[in-house]
Amino acid sequence: MRDDLRGIIYIALKDMRTYYLKPPSLSWGIVFPFAWILAFYLRSPKSFVELVPGLIAMTILFSTTAAEAVVINFELRLKTLERLLLAPIKLSSVFLGKMLGGAIFGLITAFIVTISSAYLFHIHISIYLIMLIIVSSLTFSSLGALLCVSVTEVFEAQTLLNLPRFTMIFLSGVVYPISAMPKFLQYVAYAMPLTYTVNGIKASFSGNSNMALIDGGILLLFSIVFILPAIKFLYKKFE
Repeated sequence: MRDDLRGIIYIALKDMRTYYLKPPSLSWGIVFPFAWILAFYLRSPKSFVELVPGLIAMTILFSTTAAEAVVINFELRLKTLERLLLAPIKLSSVFLGKMLGGAIFGLITAFIVTISSAYLFHIHISIYLIMLIIVSSLTFSSLGALLCVSVTEVFEAQTLLNLPRFTMIFLSGVVYPISAMPKFLQYVAYAMPLTYTVNGIKASFSGNSNMALIDGGILLLFSIVFILPAIKFLYKKFE
C-alpha cells in the first residue's frame, strides 16, 4: 500500500514535468478557454462576471485533458509504461498516478484563473469553490484517461475526446443558460459532468452551499463511473 501511494505520487510528478508543464499544454489549458469566452463576450457584451463560472469550468476541462487523453497510449507505444510495472506497484496504481498528473495540472491552471478573477471582480473564494475545483479536476482527468485507454492510437484518443469536450461547452451552461434550451437538450445537459461544475461554481458564488455540495457529490459519482471501466480497459491491454 505504501509503495503504491509513493508510486502514484511520483508518476504524477513525472507526468507533470514531461507532458503538462510544456507550452502546448499550457496554451491549450489556459489560452483556449480565455479566447473562447472572450469571443462570446465580444459578440454579445455583458457583465464578464457572469461568464467567470464557465471560464473556470472550461479551464478545468481543457487543462486536465490537455495531455491526459494521449499519455497512456503514447507510453504504451514507446514501451515506457511497462517499465513502471517493474516496480512493486499495481497497474491500477499506475493508472491513478497518470490520472493524478492531469488533475494536479487542472488544479494549478484553475486556481490561476480563479484567483485572477477574484482579484479583478472581487469574487469571494469559498471552501465550496475550492472543493468543486478539486473534484472537477479529478472528474475530467478520469474522463480523459478513460477515453485514452478505450482506444489504441493516440490520434484516436484526441479525436474521441473532442466530441464530449465541445458538446459540453455548448450544452452545459458555459455560455448559454440550460433553462433556455429545448427540453430534450436539457436532459442531455444534465447527463454531462461539466453542467455540475458550472452550476456548482455559480452556487458557491451565490453562497448556496447545499447546492454546491450536491453538485460536488454528483461529480464524485462521475469520477467513479469513469475510473472503474478505465482500469478494466488498461488491464485488458496487458492480457
